[in-house]
Amino acid sequence: MSLSAYAARPELEAYDHSARVEFPVLVKELCDILGPKLVAYIAGVREARAVRQWSSGEREARPPIPERLRFALQVALLVSRHDSPAVARAWFQGLNPQLDDRSAARLLRSGDLDEVGPLILSAARAFVSGG
Repeated sequence: MSLSAYAARPELEAYDHSARVEFPVLVKELCDILGPKLVAYIAGVREARAVRQWSSGEREARPPIPERLRFALQVALLVSRHDSPAVARAWFQGLNPQLDDRSAARLLRSGDLDEVGPLILSAARAFVSGG
């Protein structure tokens, strides 16, 4: 992908990176943006210890956790590169009017990614474009 394509659509860079990065690195990067407790919440696990074990490669995550976290990184990168990690954390946790006043984190945790993913990505695109 050319740099000009990334500049025109920053979500392409976020998608490309999240699709290619190894899972332990993905978890580390997602924790850097969202924090381990929010990552654990999105993954549907009770303790952040599991998140630390995934990031060290000590433990493997069972499906659908890797897919859910890859998507979360894509969205977190899109929002945090536009604003900051703190804004990305708030965006994931806040009640979002474009998501029918539900949080992206809760939708990711409990919803089917095929159904909620496009809604979350659309809301993130609108947020970074100021819409």
